[in-house]
Amino acid sequence: MKKKSIIFLVIVLTIPMLEGCWNQEELTDLAFVTALGIDKAEHNQGYTLTFQIVNPGNVASPLAGGGQGSPVAIYKSTGRNVFEAARKATKELSRRIYFPHLSALVISEQVARDGIYDLLDILDRDPGFRTTSQIFIAKHMSAESVVSTLTILDKIPVNKLVKAMDVTETMLGENTKITIDDLLKSMVSSGQEPIANGVTLIGNKKMGKKMSNIASDMPEVIIKIDGLAIFRGGKMIGWIKGNRARGIVWVMNKVKGTDVFVDWQGKKQAIGATIRRSKVNVSAAMKNGKPFIQVAIKAEGDIEQVNGAVDITNPAIIKKIEEKLEQEIKKEVSQSIRTAQSKKSDIFGFGDKIHKTYPKRWKKWKGNWDEQFAALEVSVKADAYLRRHGIRNNPFWLNLNR
Repeated sequence: MKKKSIIFLVIVLTIPMLEGCWNQEELTDLAFVTALGIDKAEHNQGYTLTFQIVNPGNVASPLAGGGQGSPVAIYKSTGRNVFEAARKATKELSRRIYFPHLSALVISEQVARDGIYDLLDILDRDPGFRTTSQIFIAKHMSAESVVSTLTILDKIPVNKLVKAMDVTETMLGENTKITIDDLLKSMVSSGQEPIANGVTLIGNKKMGKKMSNIASDMPEVIIKIDGLAIFRGGKMIGWIKGNRARGIVWVMNKVKGTDVFVDWQGKKQAIGATIRRSKVNVSAAMKNGKPFIQVAIKAEGDIEQVNGAVDITNPAIIKKIEEKLEQEIKKEVSQSIRTAQSKKSDIFGFGDKIHKTYPKRWKKWKGNWDEQFAALEVSVKADAYLRRHGIRNNPFWLNLNR
């Protein structure tokens, strides 16, 4: 009897395991959203969402039975808020919208300038939404135009956007990955304002939705990463681009690689160096009873361009080039800080650094930190080190008879 009781108990305990997943869903019942665009609806009556949804049959290779149509399907819906708009999209879709594969959220500049607090609350609250997705601001255009543009090198357009961000971050240094989580953390920080990457279209925007844009070896329109959007109080207040955007990335200690050019003997940008490693330390101190920020940058790189008679085998010459690089980096970073101060937006987190260093004194400054930041004294120091100069010393043309 004892043996039969044990067998019966094992059977009873095993039965629940045979029921399978209670919430399982078939892949054919899901619409995988890879990119989401958010625009203002007409007459500012809510939001219009644009969904970039994978079309599995056309993404597969020809050998696997893939089709020749568009690799993605674009759907739009409008509602009083994002939640309602997403729900209304089901009227046109035969599958349930599925967000866990979302790679990019694109918000129009109009939406960003009006404020994104309420918008982000919905995205942060929904457990099915992926807050590790990268966030972009559509520069001077609708988010729909970006999300609906087909790309030539990457079948799924959002992959082009994400990969372009990776390459820009690694090679140019004017942008850095910003996720929804990053934006949220900056917004709830006691002394930091958020930034977001800008994205725009080059060419005829209307042609981006047509298959001819990916059928030609020269697309009519391409997606381009362009500048940094800066915020204050949950609203976008402006753009920073070029070297000043790179200066912001320097201070945030997120430069992975970039090129810095300096003048030499009266020749503009005669020497170029590729920065391969950098480290930035931001510290807070007190000066005459007021907060004071020190930014120290260490950069290592290689000489990549020499346009002139420069003896780069001479250590004294290398030292002078390093000093010029230091001056250029310091100038660039200082200009970026002054630009942010003119907009009264502490995108660097200087206030957060002061808060952590002087928590009691911070209570006195946090109430009007925007004004305090605008007048904040900041010291920038840069140290540059050149490690290599390529496979030759002088330029090949130096001794040619011309």
